[in-house]
Amino acid sequence: MASKKMSLAQKVNILRASVMGANDGIISIAGIVIGVAAATNNAYSILISGLSGTLAGMISMCMGEYVSVSTQKDSQKMALISERQRLDDQYQEEFNYVQQKYEDQDIDPKLAKQATKELMDKDALSTVVQERYGFNPKDFTSPYAATIASFISFPTGSVLPMLAVTLAPAESRILATAIAVLIALLITGYCAAILSNSNRLKSSIRNAIAGLLTMGVTYIIGQLLAH
Repeated sequence: MASKKMSLAQKVNILRASVMGANDGIISIAGIVIGVAAATNNAYSILISGLSGTLAGMISMCMGEYVSVSTQKDSQKMALISERQRLDDQYQEEFNYVQQKYEDQDIDPKLAKQATKELMDKDALSTVVQERYGFNPKDFTSPYAATIASFISFPTGSVLPMLAVTLAPAESRILATAIAVLIALLITGYCAAILSNSNRLKSSIRNAIAGLLTMGVTYIIGQLLAH
């Protein structure tokens, strides 16, 4: 039996989880290793703190994605149950609701009524659910796919700051890490903007600022604890 192909929305959700997982991995671990590097020059301590943070962050991200997407899926299922009942009890009211939605988009009333009839005759539940709740009932997002995406992307993102802070010379490891992380955050911010169809430049700069603030705060704390 052929496996069911993922829809565009499902693919976008997996990409979203991957980009955000990598982004969180970069920011979180950069903050940890820079904070520790500000407090000690011991490369082993810095590496262990980064690895521990990666493990904790990976588990946290995975569980967060699973709970979040599962909650969304449960809400959608409840909406389907509610809408099926409405269609059984008040079909005409639901028909009128869909028709009005089309008319609100400046569609001619006669054309709106004809389109509503054709769509409702074909699949009343899908038609009303998409207009009332804004999702396709045949296109549920998988919490497992989002969890796996985060499981892979978070540690992948965390590799960059750990490599930068451990491979760079001791006297410049913090600056080298900050520069590497800044470049990576500009890229992930840009990718996130593409997925959300938002302003690329604004998203990239905002993401970079968040990373710089995180690294700045942990650096100060590390400096304070070092004395």
